[in-house]
Amino acid sequence: MTIRAEASGPTLTYSKMRGVVAILIAFMKQRRMGLNDFIQKIATNSYPCKHPEVQSILKISQPEEPELMNANPSPPPSPSQQINLGPSSNPHATPSDFHFLKVIGKGSFGKVLLARHKAEEEFYAVKVLQKKAILKKKEEKHIMSERNVLLKNVKHPFLVGLHFSFQTADKLYFVLDYINGGELFYHLQRERCFLEPRARFYAAEIASALGYLHSLNIVYRDLKPENILLDSQGHIILTDFGLCKENIEHNGTTSTFCGTPEYLAPEVLHKQPYDRTVDWWCLGAVLYEMLYGLPPFYSRNTAEMYDNILNKPLQLKPNITNSARHLLEGLLQKDRTKRVGAKEDFMEIKNHIFFSPINWDDLINKKITPPFNPNVSGPSDLRHFDPEFTDEPVPNSIGQSSDNILITASAQEAAEAFLGFSYAPPMDSFL
Repeated sequence: MTIRAEASGPTLTYSKMRGVVAILIAFMKQRRMGLNDFIQKIATNSYPCKHPEVQSILKISQPEEPELMNANPSPPPSPSQQINLGPSSNPHATPSDFHFLKVIGKGSFGKVLLARHKAEEEFYAVKVLQKKAILKKKEEKHIMSERNVLLKNVKHPFLVGLHFSFQTADKLYFVLDYINGGELFYHLQRERCFLEPRARFYAAEIASALGYLHSLNIVYRDLKPENILLDSQGHIILTDFGLCKENIEHNGTTSTFCGTPEYLAPEVLHKQPYDRTVDWWCLGAVLYEMLYGLPPFYSRNTAEMYDNILNKPLQLKPNITNSARHLLEGLLQKDRTKRVGAKEDFMEIKNHIFFSPINWDDLINKKITPPFNPNVSGPSDLRHFDPEFTDEPVPNSIGQSSDNILITASAQEAAEAFLGFSYAPPMDSFL
């Protein structure tokens, strides 16, 4: 990572550089933590910031969807709580259909692996989740919501596609598009920030994907560089739909306290009802980070960061164009009713002067050459994945079908909680 001093500013000494690097390392470690674990951690520590609004945020109250913040073990859901979306559409798929080659990602409930289908010889990213871990944190509704959102992504070029899903007694499997151009976060780590034309291109493709989700009455709620991938040509692919909220119509609201700390909008921190404009705040935060290297209100002290989001005016250095400044000020407007996108949603973003160089028809048809080419040689080229993942051995249990394991009462209840998870596309989708 390159650390640069401002040309007109003070000299960046070695000790100062070490301090900056320490801040960035701490920032990246925090970013890898889920909000649930992160909030649990900071709630047990004292911070110098005593702002009453921030202290209120740090007190974990019961949200609209309590399973999101509850990390305590709990019994499996009762029959009335079980999710039943109908009989399995793909009962014959098993883990033994795949060669699991490499770990390429990790999350709270499992891993993402590069896998090759034995019969088709196609490469996929297979997301493998532990049912026990999901039920322990009462997250089954969000996992099923992720599946539902994936099913709705029929043709959009900037959203990851679900090929099919299946389950065993103890695990859930999402078989997804394999995208190996790297996380936007990974590239930002390496380059520190992007020039404005490159940031504009990524922001336009992200906005197009968010606009599509909004057209389906889905609010994404967790936009951050870790959830934004580049494909092998350098186009954006949005992934990880676990925090999506379905059925939010125009002017509809929800109130769940969720997201990633650096990107939480003021209305979420205030625990007020919020709408789809929360995604436009997050787009502003990501665009700011692409241009400046850190999120707009970032602080190592999380309480101070929350206080900044709520109360600190947006500060923009003069090294960006007026159109970029105007868009950032509009997206990072603390009053959601005045935020860019509050009136006409994606159309306001699309028509903003910052995006005037973008031909949106060409963009959606991938006719615009991406400003950066990951230059991957093929599916086995893992240069853009973090060695933290790829150096980890593939667990033997990932490829086992669980057909011969003893089905305990808890395993049976876990299976029933995810009835209908399995999915196979209709045959005519291949024609």
